[in-house]
Parts: sequence; C-alpha cells; structure tokens
Amino acid sequence: MRTAVVEIEYCTLCRWMLRAAWLSQELLTTFDDDIKSVTLIPSQGGIFKVRVNGEEIWCRKTEDGFPEAKVLKQRMRDVIDPERDLGHSDIKKPEASEADKK
Repeated sequence: MRTAVVEIEYCTLCRWMLRAAWLSQELLTTFDDDIKSVTLIPSQGGIFKVRVNGEEIWCRKTEDGFPEAKVLKQRMRDVIDPERDLGHSDIKKPEASEADKK
C-alpha cells in the first residue's frame, strides 16, 4: 500500500536539484510499492533535508554532508517498515569472532 510521503528540500543557489532528483529516483526504485509521493522543495540557505511522513531522516547541516543512497534507504526503511530486508543495501551485521563463539 502506498503510504510514504517523501519530501526532499534542497538549495537552489547551491545547485543541488540534480542530487535531490537522483536520490528521489533511488527511493522510488527501492520503495516503488510504498511511496505515495515524492516532492522536491526548492529552498535556499544551504538546505538539503529529507523527510518521510513528516519525520526528518537527513539534514545536511546536522549530518555534515550528503547521504549515500544506501544510508538514506536504510533510514527510510526504518520509518516505514523496520522489518524489511533491503538486500545488498542493508546494514551488514558484524560476524562473531572466533573468541566470541567459544
């Protein structure tokens, strides 16, 4: 069921529209059955924020940079369906060492 509402707010003065569009494509491809809408919001002031259902999952200023697509997908998943396996885009759990197994 399509319930996720995604907003990507980006700075037009910084020319970040293509980055916002690319990340929206990545999210739409991964969550094609879940996304109701993706809105690109032109802004100013060095803004690059991503929100899902009103919850901020990325802020360039807080995170000190831009998200990798993999990280953004994980954070979106955590909001809309925490149990979902993202396959190769998922967080890899560290394997137990030999000492831990004993």
